[in-house]
Amino acid sequence: MIRVLVRHADGTVRCDPPQSELAALLAEPGHTVWIDATWSAAERPAIEALLQEQFRFHPLAIEDALQEAHLSRVDDWRDYLYLVCDALSLQPDCTLNQQELDVFLGRQYLVTLHEAPIPALDSLWEQCRQDGQHRFRPGPDHVLYLLLDKIVSEYMLVVDGLDDEVDDLELEIFRGAEPQVIGRIFQLRRTLLRLRRILSYLRETLNRLARDGFAVIATEERVYFRDVYDHVVRLHEIVEGLRDMAVSAMDSYMMTTSNRLNEVMRTLTVVTVLFAPLTFLTGFFGMNFFGGTYEVDAPTSSLLLFISCLIGLAVMPVAMFYWIARKGWLTSTLLERSD
Repeated sequence: MIRVLVRHADGTVRCDPPQSELAALLAEPGHTVWIDATWSAAERPAIEALLQEQFRFHPLAIEDALQEAHLSRVDDWRDYLYLVCDALSLQPDCTLNQQELDVFLGRQYLVTLHEAPIPALDSLWEQCRQDGQHRFRPGPDHVLYLLLDKIVSEYMLVVDGLDDEVDDLELEIFRGAEPQVIGRIFQLRRTLLRLRRILSYLRETLNRLARDGFAVIATEERVYFRDVYDHVVRLHEIVEGLRDMAVSAMDSYMMTTSNRLNEVMRTLTVVTVLFAPLTFLTGFFGMNFFGGTYEVDAPTSSLLLFISCLIGLAVMPVAMFYWIARKGWLTSTLLERSD
């Protein structure tokens, strides 16, 4: 689908003029033409023909524009710029939905190409269509600034969502580290690493737009691109901080898991220590050291020894438990059970 937005020299805005008029509109000074194309494999030949015949872009630039999976960059072809950037949104599973946007910027035109709808671009398109006097100012370089500014604003929503995910993970870890938390932490780290890579290349692209002397960007417009560049730099720093917090969350998960294992081992050790004397006594007297059995009609000495053994078996665990408690080995375990 191809749509066209034209701002005439008198400030009026017209939508979707016939393609036969594009050549005249581009040749006449004072007009600004924005062509947006959402293309698919079936529409690729028509888009490619438009770019070749109407704008005479270099074949290499057209080939790059009609392919996906490019990193953000800007190429100077003297009469126009070829720009690549990415629109992002955050999915519920903490993954990035990345949509590549290819842009051709000339002195009187802006051409945007993408495979899927981009909400930031659609929003700006409607604003320019309804308020062309202010939004759709003369010069496509300012429209490019507005487009990049909206895309970067969407990045902030992504970063806020990742920040909330970090906070949720920290709460879940300290409430009780469940096995599925580790998968969420790894997914978060992969997403942050991918976002950091995207921001690094976009930062370099905006730095060039703000500082290099491109012929199709007016000198007074560079300050606007510098403002977007500053936003990307701050986002990059925030993402670096979130990566550190994700690493800390992993360390907290491992520490919490280790503490829980230590508590389990402590409980098992206490149980073992409590029953160790019983095991010793029952094993010792089970050898029939004195011979015979301890029955009611047995000699008095054997009966007293039997009773003493029973008392010892009852008192020994209580005494061991009291001794362990005095040592403070059960303090954290008892507090945890009370909670």
